[in-house]
Amino acid sequence: MTEKPDLRASDADRDRVAAVLGEALATGRLTSVEHADRLDATYTATMVGELVPLTHDLPDVPASGAPEAVERQVIDATFSKIVRKGRWVASRRTRLSARFGALIIDLSDAVLPGREITVETAAWFSKVIVRVPTDAHVIDEGSSMFGKRNVTGGSQADGPLIRVTGASKFSKVIVTRGEDDWNLR
Repeated sequence: MTEKPDLRASDADRDRVAAVLGEALATGRLTSVEHADRLDATYTATMVGELVPLTHDLPDVPASGAPEAVERQVIDATFSKIVRKGRWVASRRTRLSARFGALIIDLSDAVLPGREITVETAAWFSKVIVRVPTDAHVIDEGSSMFGKRNVTGGSQADGPLIRVTGASKFSKVIVTRGEDDWNLR
């Protein structure tokens, strides 16, 4: 990657750097704040040369792919309420599972590991609220039975694509850009 720093960076280049950063976070070489800052810089980089300084002080990761934490995570609320907000690292695929509980997930300040992420909702007798960045384009591919599903759709801005999938039964699923729909803070 360092041979031609004046080339435009591809998604694969950024994913390789994200894998190195994720491994560095997992092994304690980076703090969560350093990781979030470097990951943010990774996904805003346009040139290969911008990616090089982000990992110059870290060991390389085998080409087998990104660490599991970058690829997939599960947030589960069973008979409980979970709120995740502020600056945190989301995964490419995040499964939100709620059974007789409530999940409030705020992606507006989260570090997103790419231009497209998938949020899978699995809710039974629960409430799931997801706040997305104001410039996000949202695609709803989910379903609901005996419940409510309120997903505010696309934005014309060049923000991340957030794909919402999954099913809810006897539940409420809200995807919004503001806190106006949040009655569970």
